[in-house]
Amino acid sequence: MMEGVNKKELASVSNLETGFENRQGNPQVCSVLSTPGAVPRAHMLEDKSHQPGYRPPQTPEPWENYSLGESLGSEPRTVSRRYLSSLKNKLSSGAWRKSYQPETGPGSGTQEPKERIVQELLETEQAYVARLHLLDQVFFQELLKEARSSKAFPEDVVRLIFSNISSIYQFHSQFFLPELQRRLDDWTATPRIGDVIQKLAPFLKMYSEYVKNFERAAELLATWTDKSPPFQEVITRIQSSEASGSLTLQHHMLEPVQRIPRYELLLKEYVQKLPAQAPDRDDAQKALDMIFSAAQHSNAAITEMERLQDLWEVYQRLGLEDDIVDPSNTLLREGPVLKISFRRSDPMERYLFLFNNMLLYCVPRVIQVGAHFHVRTRIDVAGMKVRELSDVEFPNAFLVSGKQRTLELQARSQEEMISWMQACQAAIDQIEKRNETFKAAVQGPEGDTQEQELQSEELGLRAPQWVRDKMVTMCMRCQEPFNALMRRRHHCRACGYVVCARCSDYRAKLKYDDNRPNRVCCDCYTFLTGNVLAEDKEDKRRGILEKGSAAGSEQNLMCSFLQLLGDRWGRNGPRGWCVIPSDDPFVLYIYAAPQDMRAHTSIPLLGYQVTAGPQADPRVFQLQQSGQLYTFKAETKELRGRWVKAVERAASGQSPGEPNGDLSD
Repeated sequence: MMEGVNKKELASVSNLETGFENRQGNPQVCSVLSTPGAVPRAHMLEDKSHQPGYRPPQTPEPWENYSLGESLGSEPRTVSRRYLSSLKNKLSSGAWRKSYQPETGPGSGTQEPKERIVQELLETEQAYVARLHLLDQVFFQELLKEARSSKAFPEDVVRLIFSNISSIYQFHSQFFLPELQRRLDDWTATPRIGDVIQKLAPFLKMYSEYVKNFERAAELLATWTDKSPPFQEVITRIQSSEASGSLTLQHHMLEPVQRIPRYELLLKEYVQKLPAQAPDRDDAQKALDMIFSAAQHSNAAITEMERLQDLWEVYQRLGLEDDIVDPSNTLLREGPVLKISFRRSDPMERYLFLFNNMLLYCVPRVIQVGAHFHVRTRIDVAGMKVRELSDVEFPNAFLVSGKQRTLELQARSQEEMISWMQACQAAIDQIEKRNETFKAAVQGPEGDTQEQELQSEELGLRAPQWVRDKMVTMCMRCQEPFNALMRRRHHCRACGYVVCARCSDYRAKLKYDDNRPNRVCCDCYTFLTGNVLAEDKEDKRRGILEKGSAAGSEQNLMCSFLQLLGDRWGRNGPRGWCVIPSDDPFVLYIYAAPQDMRAHTSIPLLGYQVTAGPQADPRVFQLQQSGQLYTFKAETKELRGRWVKAVERAASGQSPGEPNGDLSD
């Protein structure tokens, strides 16, 4: 007898595979499979389920109330994407079964627990097939019939709404349910269910297509319900019938989305009730694992649907530009930042979108009709670098350097800056892993990549970091001072230096700008083109004041802005960038700006006495020696204390190698 049952089961599974192969060309066809040896429809539902005019049960079953989650009604209601997403987190929750536990009949107390679970599985499957029948044979077919006859709405819209519901219905009605029914009828001889589910579980992966299409189907349903009166009339007529059980079409469509989690929970309970040595233990566990795999497959479809939906919303905010829209992209992070300008003193509001392959630098639109942002620059993640900036004036600043452009950005907090840098670096690392041919510049230990200027081999290959205008008062090539009329500031597009017109009166093709000619300084022109410039003046010996300020603290014992108070006429001077360099530790150099290549003046510190100023301001200190008196004012009291210690050490002749010799930040 067991041998006969196994042969029937194998034949049924064979019929299933053959049937699905025969109908792959048109998955929406709703005709009954005619494969020889197919399971008779008498096994599908109740006695009258195969008769003409048959309709699903008119009285809602207990499991129907669970799918509602709200009061019943005949008006269409929206099932939100948030609710659909929450299904992923409920696959293992016992709450799924609280609302559809079958009522215990007078004789059910005599059944074993595992047999009651199998009975529950069969009863819910019968109700579920009735729901699928309503979706496929009633809603779907009636809407198709109306579309063909009235031409009021396209047939393709109907097929998109119902996706592969016909395949799901045929699988459950002609294979899954008959197999369960046959096994329960023969339960005394074959008390096991794991082998049946194990054979059929792989086909449950077809649900991923339905789940992935669910939200789009709901949107189409809502759109055409409002747009087409004949479309709405067909749906309203069926929803108001007793066969619909006072449920809307959208709630009927939600049932397949919920079905696989219910299989998992029932089978999990079945496995728990089985004794350790039960013959069905191994098959049931394997079947549970396969059900779980199918559930994960549906989860992946939901995740992909959410990703595409979020991506489309972002593209709409960006104006749907052709070179940006790509469904394969992944949005990693977005948010507002401040752009540090090389001309303006105050940073500007900007917005960043970081994708897996590009960083979009955007400007918010004043009138946000349609697109909310204007894309100013696209920087490819491939070849991009990110590092923190040491800037006293702009804390929480970081640098994003790409082939197309280099940006100095400021976050609103230290945590936000770290988060942006980590997100950018993760995207860079991922690109490097996927593209083995790309050779990124090797970054050393932390702090080793803090160079201010590009390496010579990178000139023209990537956009440089531009030196801000206010950081210099003289040309960074010829050291001539700038003025508003005769010597204005210009930027070299290759190295980012601020130079005068005479030193930047050259053009060279830059690869990062698609080999277009750009304005470059004399040094970069020679390097990029190989042309040697004629000497127009005699070489001069380097003066004692021609010493770069080296704004970073790595090459200085002490550096910051100080204000010189009270000259010989009693007037206060502007702030100056004051430096005690490591390679000249007994001299104080005063520059007009941190990036200047020549100091305005220098003060040898040996022999000077450091005293508190006569004023009550605790930020003031004085340097005094044989009639010479300098009064300085620091920005903070703490900074004033550090300057006093640094100058005292230099005045006493202590070298940097002695203890506490380095007082820089």
